[in-house]
Amino acid sequence: MTTFKIACILFAILPSLTATARADDLLIWSPAKLSDRSYKATMGFRLPAEWETSAGADIALASTKGGALLPDSEQAMLWGRITRTSVTPASRSQQGASVSVDTLRGSGALTLSRSRSWILSDSLDMQSSRSISVQYDAVEARQASVTASQALKLIHPWTGTALSAGTGVSNASGDFSSTVGVSQAILPNLNLDAAVSNPFSGGEAGSVNLRYRVNW
Repeated sequence: MTTFKIACILFAILPSLTATARADDLLIWSPAKLSDRSYKATMGFRLPAEWETSAGADIALASTKGGALLPDSEQAMLWGRITRTSVTPASRSQQGASVSVDTLRGSGALTLSRSRSWILSDSLDMQSSRSISVQYDAVEARQASVTASQALKLIHPWTGTALSAGTGVSNASGDFSSTVGVSQAILPNLNLDAAVSNPFSGGEAGSVNLRYRVNW
């Protein structure tokens, strides 16, 4: 029996074995069939507490019609997260850290993040976020790179209008990037977005998107 067939059997059996544990919302199990011969699953656990902790793995594979594994289709990513959320009548804040390791390709990342949203006035809300990420690639023998970013968003909840600005810098390339944008809610599930990247440099670029979201 090929490795791919064994994996398919495991994907079919594990949901029934974990049904009881999922009822307690402590086990993470999210299998998905991406195509006729490719599968992906996220599995792990979470520990609810003041600092919610979760850890697990993302596993994926694909095969040919004959059942042989496709080259470079395998994925085995280990990950872990720890987050803390604070909520008051006028604000919500979250801080946390996450780590991921690609066990097949020898790369990894550590990210620290903080976000906050609060009521600025009777007609305006504000959101802010900051993050710093350290990445390492052992296969390509790259030195660890550090990327930092921050963003602000000003929201008028009564009209669905939002103005945003963000910046980022990476020591790998030495590049500094910035983005300004505006978003307008047209219908409950329809949004119009416009953004300009690097507006204060000669390499500026703009985009306009119309997004429609459907939930089922």
